[in-house]
Amino acid sequence: MTESVFERISQCADELKIGVYAGRINDFINSEDMSPEQIDAIAKVFEHLCEQKNETIISTLLRMSRLPLKEPKTFEGFDFSIVRGKQVDTLKNLPSLSAIHARKNIAFIGPQGVGKTHLAMAYGRECCNNRLKTYFLKATERNQKFVDAARYGHEGSTINGLVKPSCLIIDEIGRCVFNRESTRMFFDMVDRRYNKEGPSTIIFTSNRSPDKWGEYFSEDSSLLCALDRIFDDAVVFMMKGDSYRGKKLETIAIETGRGTSAPTVTK
Repeated sequence: MTESVFERISQCADELKIGVYAGRINDFINSEDMSPEQIDAIAKVFEHLCEQKNETIISTLLRMSRLPLKEPKTFEGFDFSIVRGKQVDTLKNLPSLSAIHARKNIAFIGPQGVGKTHLAMAYGRECCNNRLKTYFLKATERNQKFVDAARYGHEGSTINGLVKPSCLIIDEIGRCVFNRESTRMFFDMVDRRYNKEGPSTIIFTSNRSPDKWGEYFSEDSSLLCALDRIFDDAVVFMMKGDSYRGKKLETIAIETGRGTSAPTVTK
């Protein structure tokens, strides 16, 4: 029992970045001739500190991710029971985060309201809960940031910021056209992420199938190369079905205007 408690303390000390003192803590416990109950209490203190640190890290990652916090999109909030298809288990397996550890990109393709953005955000939130840095932005925002970076000479730092997150979510590809300079920056970002180490994935959502994406970029040769990198090892979900939007819509019929005058009573 005592040995396992020492291991718990050592593991927590490593997590708290004070592993160099773990041996001294154990020596102190032995020198004080502490009871198993006292040693367990010390281990619980260290475990509490680890939990607090973990919660702080997750909270910070969520704030920096640009994912919604007041009404978060989660896998628990997505109705998987209505999903059908031969490979539906692949969709239901998304919470395992196997894609990011296998360095696979993900694309959700389909009409509005079928849950593409919800699933992308839920995946990003699960990454944060597992202490993986995540960043969400719409394609229009990404385009504007590239334009501003080119205008003010911040191309390098802008691309660096997009390479660092383990999970990068780009929502609504096809809502804007990238000019030539922005197109090159986009594909530089894709190329560098393709070669980075560690867990990594880019998640795309779009109403248009990938073979139509060329319409929204301005450099055909670069596009072909980048699309090869994006979909070299990827999972593409082609989604169909009725829109979720308006499910809670309540329609109330009312009538306005003057009504019929009350009849006049004659004596």
